Amino acid sequence: MHVSMPSMRRSRHPLVRALSLLIGVALIGVLLVFGLVVAGVLLVGGSLLLAWRQWKHARNPARPAAARAAHQPDVLEGEFVVIQRQGRPVAH
Repeated sequence: MHVSMPSMRRSRHPLVRALSLLIGVALIGVLLVFGLVVAGVLLVGGSLLLAWRQWKHARNPARPAAARAAHQPDVLEGEFVVIQRQGRPVAH
């Protein structure tokens, strides 16, 4: 199965060619400016979010060092058996 698209013939008229070139350049310029605006908004928003998190962390520090040292982590205790088969490892 062969798909054929109609060929886009360029106009021979110089004014139409110049106008299509200007429209293409303007479109590329608009897309470039839009991309730069989006990148700027993301950069400013990310830096504001980072500054807000740093400010919030500085106002409300974690537990003091003495409280961290006295805290015993929760430990799960139990008996464990290693299962081995001769010749091949077991996937758990």
